[in-house]
Amino acid sequence: MCTVCGCDGEGAKVEKRNGGKVSRQDHGHNHSHSHSPNDGHAHDHVHGHSRHHHHGGGERLDFGSGPAGVSVPGETQARLIEIERGVLDHNAELAAANRVRLNKQGVFSLNLMSSPGSGKTTLLVETLKALGETEYIAVIEGDQQTSNDAARIRETGVQAIQVNTGKGCHLDAEMVGKALDQISLTHGGLLFIENVGNLVCPASFDLGEARRVVLASVTEGEDKPLKYPDMFASADLMVVTKTDLLPHLDFDVDTLVDNARRIRPELDVVTASTRGAPGLGYWLAWLKGKYGAVVSDAAAHMAAE
Repeated sequence: MCTVCGCDGEGAKVEKRNGGKVSRQDHGHNHSHSHSPNDGHAHDHVHGHSRHHHHGGGERLDFGSGPAGVSVPGETQARLIEIERGVLDHNAELAAANRVRLNKQGVFSLNLMSSPGSGKTTLLVETLKALGETEYIAVIEGDQQTSNDAARIRETGVQAIQVNTGKGCHLDAEMVGKALDQISLTHGGLLFIENVGNLVCPASFDLGEARRVVLASVTEGEDKPLKYPDMFASADLMVVTKTDLLPHLDFDVDTLVDNARRIRPELDVVTASTRGAPGLGYWLAWLKGKYGAVVSDAAAHMAAE
């Protein structure tokens, strides 16, 4: 069981490829809520009492105010810290192994994270179409159930492996390591890891990725970074999605960006839309700057449109 979110992760499965056929491989879900390499925070700070009084606004019950940063019925704060640090270390070891493996192969990896419905899969599909170099790209798809998103990815010609987490609400380093065993990575290639839609627990898991990308849709609130600070604190880039809808919404992109940079001042930000202006040009240009080879021609073409 995760000490942070309470999911038990039973029934997590990674697709297994054998002779072109896809089967299922059970995964013993040994979670670890390790924080990103960008965030040295280990839930060992003390916040005071769990109940906060606000004059004129009633009371707020804060179950994340203890030293562990989380409340689990029947467990003390000290025990929760002990459990979490144990699984933290385990996940960190596996993530480090993934990172070494990817670096040896010269593979540039991205962990895509967001709340459900922000457009991760749609952005990824359109990005793959724009890049076109399918033999250099692979995708690991994370969802609690179904292979729907992996099927969408495969329609672009890019290899994809589905990881179903069952009751688990995020990918962990062990799941990604098992998925890497099932895909063929070209030296110097590009790997996208689409995490489970969730702005909480994925932020705590180092998967061995080179960069973290968080999507924030204009159909969500501008205060998302303030409500879910760990996610935005661990990200290298925020992609503001569905910007073609801005004329129909009361949404201020500048406020969203300001809020995100209150959490992480050095955060890169680009806007993106899979329909109409400004398109994918800024996103592809960012990829080019971080990765290069495969992205170069596609980014130039999109910028010229």
